[in-house]
Amino acid sequence: MMGLMASEETRTVETRTAMSSTERGTADAPRAEETTPGAGGTRAWTVRLVVLGIVLSALNLRPAITSLGALLEEVRDGLGMSGSVAGLLTSVPPLCFAVFGVTAPRLARRFGPAAVVCAGMAAITAGLLVRPYVGGTAGFLAASALALMGIAVSNVLMPVIVKRWFPDRVGSMTGLYSMALALGTSVAAAVTVPLTDALGGGWQSGLAVWAALAAAAVLPWLPLVRDRGTAADRRRGPARGTARQHAPLRITRSRTAWALAVFFGLQATAAYITMGWMPQIFRDAGVPAGTAGVLLAVTMVMGVPLAFVIPRVATRLPHQGPIVLVLGACGLAGYAGLYLAPAGGAWAWALLLGVSNCAFPLALTMVGMRAHSGAGVAQLSAFAQSTGYLISIPGPLLVGVLYQHSGGWGLPLALMAGLMVPQMVVGFLAGRDRTVEDEAAR
Repeated sequence: MMGLMASEETRTVETRTAMSSTERGTADAPRAEETTPGAGGTRAWTVRLVVLGIVLSALNLRPAITSLGALLEEVRDGLGMSGSVAGLLTSVPPLCFAVFGVTAPRLARRFGPAAVVCAGMAAITAGLLVRPYVGGTAGFLAASALALMGIAVSNVLMPVIVKRWFPDRVGSMTGLYSMALALGTSVAAAVTVPLTDALGGGWQSGLAVWAALAAAAVLPWLPLVRDRGTAADRRRGPARGTARQHAPLRITRSRTAWALAVFFGLQATAAYITMGWMPQIFRDAGVPAGTAGVLLAVTMVMGVPLAFVIPRVATRLPHQGPIVLVLGACGLAGYAGLYLAPAGGAWAWALLLGVSNCAFPLALTMVGMRAHSGAGVAQLSAFAQSTGYLISIPGPLLVGVLYQHSGGWGLPLALMAGLMVPQMVVGFLAGRDRTVEDEAAR
């Protein structure tokens, strides 16, 4: 797959080079790097590195969270962590994503997206390696925040890298990235406990082992650290579109940017509620604890194939709103099923909610489609994700409060279903065929 993508990218770059040479005329001689034998092969290997880096990075964007969830009880006992602090710990990821993600575009402009993602993977490695052994709650939180900081900047810059290196294949590359992210999420949730047992039963080793995967993700980016753009970008030179690419957009003037940010926040709210509370809903309905965990894994693993299919379909449509409505309808059906017959139709509801959670790769795809330039994608990605993750913070906490005070799942499920309606509305608006640059200019 990577070889095919690389060859296609090479042909695209060579075609653009030939066209730009014709436009400049015979007076403008071709550059040495374009005529040097083997240059095409070098570019092909560089693109292969980018694809490998995207896949490995995506695999590392959730294990820091889902591996901790699998061992949360052991971590609480080991550190003497109170229930309130444990609740705070579950709210730290979206908070860090919002706070640190907003810095990603500025860092990318200064150092280049590849260098920032490389540093992000190194931060994840360090945080995951250190946090099990710091010996206290404060140190554990600080090391977790370091890993989440690396995840936050990488979250924002992945759509930027896809847009810059694969502008004609945004859907397929976003699908590949989203599929790898979903795979990393589900695998970490499923194998952390058995892996901990295989390593001797200590929760420290069960958490620290994921640092090895993060360290592997650093390697493909090292040769690209000094790269500030693709070969095609460098050949176009600074004369074409420099002002447009580097002048910051007034992103808050764009209605599409706001719609996409709210859509991102509401789908993240639904995802965090599902990950945090769905097993408890099934257990309260009489489903065995082991089966409830498998049902959650089924919901998460649905994102692996669909995360590859949905972005490809989305890029072929002028308006992504219909996909938003289909995913929202699946979510509403899943919540209704959890209310009416949580145990009787458990597998069906898990599947429906798994389909609904694929609003995440759709949101990432729309980020890449709603801006003209790489700089515009960077700003839109930072704005949508930072604002969205801030929106998502209260949802899981509010579900817990309603559950505790009502003594059942009627009110929490009503809240979940109620939030799905505005998610469908703003997602439909965000799916319209327009760009944030045009809206900000107006």
